[in-house]
Amino acid sequence: MRIAQVTPLWEQVPPSAYGGTEMIVSLLTEELVRRGHQVTLFATGDSETAARLVPGCDRALRPLGILPPDYERYEQQQLVKVFAMADQFDIIHSHMDVAALPHAQGSPTPVVHTLHGAMIPAADKIFCQYRQQNLVSVSKSQQRPELELNYVAAVYNAIALEQFDFYPQAQEPPYLVFLGRMSEEKGPHRAIEIAKRSGWPLKMAGKIDFENQQFFERQVAPHIDGQHIEFLGEVSQAQKKSLIGNATATLFPISWSEPFGLVMTESMASGTPVIAMALGAAPEVVADGKTGFLCHSVDDSVEAVARIHRISRQTCRAHVARNFSVERMVNGYEAVYRQVLGDRDRLTYRPQTSRAVKQPGRPEPVKATL
Repeated sequence: MRIAQVTPLWEQVPPSAYGGTEMIVSLLTEELVRRGHQVTLFATGDSETAARLVPGCDRALRPLGILPPDYERYEQQQLVKVFAMADQFDIIHSHMDVAALPHAQGSPTPVVHTLHGAMIPAADKIFCQYRQQNLVSVSKSQQRPELELNYVAAVYNAIALEQFDFYPQAQEPPYLVFLGRMSEEKGPHRAIEIAKRSGWPLKMAGKIDFENQQFFERQVAPHIDGQHIEFLGEVSQAQKKSLIGNATATLFPISWSEPFGLVMTESMASGTPVIAMALGAAPEVVADGKTGFLCHSVDDSVEAVARIHRISRQTCRAHVARNFSVERMVNGYEAVYRQVLGDRDRLTYRPQTSRAVKQPGRPEPVKATL
């Protein structure tokens, strides 16, 4: 197949530090190339890929401080370029959430949209306006069935297991770790409370976006003492892997419906169990009592820290290998491409009075069995 992969321009592909969407696009693109597909990657010019690279800008925009509304100008320029080249592809795969929906409406080439972000109510109107577009969610919990959108599948994100060393034992003295954006919904302040109440040191790493600066200064920074609570800033991929692997447990105390939560799979791949709030996709990613604990409050989380020694680190890694491999994810996307292309071919022969809109919930999602 001739496949276009279209990614946001915030980070390079693969990302040097933060960038979950860009990491998934990289894994997907490289495996599709390996399988013999002709892949074109629309991404930043500093991206690295075996596919044909068509840059939307010279360098990743977030490190340059290019924020909305200036960012949208680059985004739209890239999408205009993608759809001007549409006849060169059998299928276009957008990872840009709602941004590509208007462009895809009149495209002669079928478009698949993976929704990496949360489906917030503010975007309901635009999703409903383009409800016939082919949507892929990254978890079952991310889907909004009440909107009657055209979900083709749920395809779980993956990690390259070979890129994560297995740590059979946690570092001594033990510590907890939190990795993620320093924002209220991600819960770094709750991670601090859990660590303090349980008496464990906490190491934290993650980026601070402009809109989260005030939250960080008020609810996180006052607790950082460099000993019991340590903040490392935004770390590299290599630093992140070591930080997670040496930890006794990863805290994931979210307060929102996380669409997937890649750090949970990265942690378990390293052998480190996860203590997560049972929100969003967390119950689909963490096997409660086997690869960590699903909690409903800070109190639950503090209790879970005391029980974390019961979790087998080998079981954590095996769980990821079984459910969140690159092979499984790419198999899922290949199935989506074949289905969408098959639907288009069949629709070519339907009477003009028929409506070419698939019903929500059909077919069954491509999903992992936990």
